[in-house]
Amino acid sequence: MKIFRRLYNWMLSWSESRWSLVALFLFALFEASWFPLPPDILLIALCLGATKKSFRFAAICLAGSVAGAMLGYGIGFFLWQTAAGEYTSVAHFFFDHVFSEQSFRNIGDMYDKYNFWIVYTAGFTPLPFKLFTISAGVFNIDFSMFMIASVVARAMRFFLIAALIWKYGAPIKTFIDKYFNLLASLFTVLLVGFTLLAFYIIGDSGSESEAQPAQSRIVGPADRPTLTSAETLQTADRTCDASGL
Repeated sequence: MKIFRRLYNWMLSWSESRWSLVALFLFALFEASWFPLPPDILLIALCLGATKKSFRFAAICLAGSVAGAMLGYGIGFFLWQTAAGEYTSVAHFFFDHVFSEQSFRNIGDMYDKYNFWIVYTAGFTPLPFKLFTISAGVFNIDFSMFMIASVVARAMRFFLIAALIWKYGAPIKTFIDKYFNLLASLFTVLLVGFTLLAFYIIGDSGSESEAQPAQSRIVGPADRPTLTSAETLQTADRTCDASGL
């Protein structure tokens, strides 16, 4: 844990540097592919130091994180497996130092069902975003969908932090440190839950419509067969013969 405390303090020290914006971009970029600590640490410090620039800092953080998401996707897509399907030295490095192989396999199973929501959840909540960006490339998740989910989730996270500090200033920092990740996770659970419920209800309605029996249809004029002129004359002759005319 001491190494993480040193990393944390090191990140904070960049808030006093003239290269702080570059550092913010790079921390956001690397966090989405391999760095262990979130860029929120430096983002919050910068926003507190210059509240009026909060949204500018959030935009820089978003740009770095989206670039990092593309980097992570590229690592998974190009560097993760050999042509024979075996793990490369890059993959083994990540398994040994960044996340476990079992976690990686579990994410692959989840992508089969949820796609967009997996990327969104990882981007907005405290889940390790790097695990999901790399696995998205490995499992060849649709890149456009992946980028949309990444932009939406990361923008919501960073701009919400910036908005809170812009509105309430330094007193909100304690609230963000203690409760932001919890509230973000709760919001995501509710959002995904209501969305899946909506899809379930819509799916049931469609199934009921398709299951209606064919005999219950009302036959309109357009459904009735149209007689040709010859058939109409023959029908009239038969009617006259039957009437004795």
